[in-house]
Amino acid sequence: MLTQAMKRYQTKQSIQREMQETNKKNIQMLCSELNTLLLDKMNDRVEQAYLNQKKLKHQTNQLQFNAMELQKQSEQWLKLLDNFNQALKELGDVVNWSKSIESDMTRVSHTLAYAHKGYAESSSVLEGDTGSGSTTT
Repeated sequence: MLTQAMKRYQTKQSIQREMQETNKKNIQMLCSELNTLLLDKMNDRVEQAYLNQKKLKHQTNQLQFNAMELQKQSEQWLKLLDNFNQALKELGDVVNWSKSIESDMTRVSHTLAYAHKGYAESSSVLEGDTGSGSTTT
């Protein structure tokens, strides 16, 4: 009886070891699968982060390029505006000059008219004094 009990005990022990080994292998396999799934998921996230970083870098470069182009265009507009302002100033100077010339010509015209009127009056006075009725010009 003791031998049979010992054999049963050893059989049970053997069966339990086999079950433990089987369970151990199953757990190792499940852990390996879990590890693989977690690494795949992590790799997907790392890959997505890398792609996002790459996109951000490209967009940053594009933004810098656009900012430089905007600055160049703004400088061109400022130069154009300065040239336009200078042309307006020159036009204002020409208008002022033309008004000054017009004013001077009006004075000269009035002076000549006044002088001619004075000359005509003095000629008529001279003609009336001599009574000859002829005028010399």
